[in-house]
Amino acid sequence: MDWNTIWFILIAVLFTGFFFLEGFDYGVGILLPWMGKDDQERRFVINTIGPFWDGNEVWMITAGGAMFAAFPHWYATLFSGFYIALVLLLLALIARGVAFEFRSQVDDPRWRKVWDQAIFWGSLLPALLWGVALANILRGVPVDGSMTYVGGFFNLLNPYALLGGVTFVLIFTLHGAHFLALKLADDMAARAETVAAKVWPFAVGALVLFAGATIPVLGDAPNRLAAVVLVILALAALSGSRVFAHRQTWGKAFTSLAVGIALMTVALFVGLFPRVLVSSLDPAYSLTIYSAAASDYTLKTMTIVAGMLVPVVLIYQGWSYWMFRQRIGRKSKLTY
Repeated sequence: MDWNTIWFILIAVLFTGFFFLEGFDYGVGILLPWMGKDDQERRFVINTIGPFWDGNEVWMITAGGAMFAAFPHWYATLFSGFYIALVLLLLALIARGVAFEFRSQVDDPRWRKVWDQAIFWGSLLPALLWGVALANILRGVPVDGSMTYVGGFFNLLNPYALLGGVTFVLIFTLHGAHFLALKLADDMAARAETVAAKVWPFAVGALVLFAGATIPVLGDAPNRLAAVVLVILALAALSGSRVFAHRQTWGKAFTSLAVGIALMTVALFVGLFPRVLVSSLDPAYSLTIYSAAASDYTLKTMTIVAGMLVPVVLIYQGWSYWMFRQRIGRKSKLTY
């Protein structure tokens, strides 16, 4: 296994961790208008992710940094071609982050309503855009022989990519409902359980449709069979989450769904490998882990740095989840 393959795997791991952690984070934000009947209940919902949301986004930043350093041509082509979508994503995340910090600074219903809307749209839009982006990366976009994106914004809004976006939104919403069932207490936990039961068939149905649409998209990809097997396992994990939820074992239900999200993400990267961005103009123009990569020296140096810093980040994040593991209830001290 060469350095190029190692860093492709590491980037896949970073995105898997991001979608697992930020998935329920986005899901909670999407569910905010339905889970909170009044201001106090919305504060309960927001406080479930209050200590974690910014740490979860570190995975996205790290994945982007790894792409920039390990595969600069992939980063350049992707960010120039997906520029408008990425700006929308960035603006949504900025509004969402500001909303968490500003919402409770003024005790005015109108003020808080504005920031609640920012949290909702700042969660829904990134979930949708991530699904659209990954679907396009796998399906292929117009990239020419000079690694330049020659399409427009509306090339990205094809039916397959939009189906990927809807699938991500529904699965993240289900993930958020499972997280709330674990973190909230009393009647609000019961409400989250009800929401999870209602969202589950839509999430599974969307994933089945997306998986079915992905098989012809993979074409003669080298790892097509492995990707299909991983998607089947992801569907099995989603099915298992409903079984555990029905038995009221929400820790297992949450874990099972998290495994499903991880398998779904890995399946996308397995189906892509050894390519990193598929060209819809000519397969020969597709960017690969070799044509888009930095030098071996850069990859080796990055490996040493990552080996020192990543364990520290993992330990800190694990500690934060342990420290704030308690359920949020009527008597909890609320920060946000």
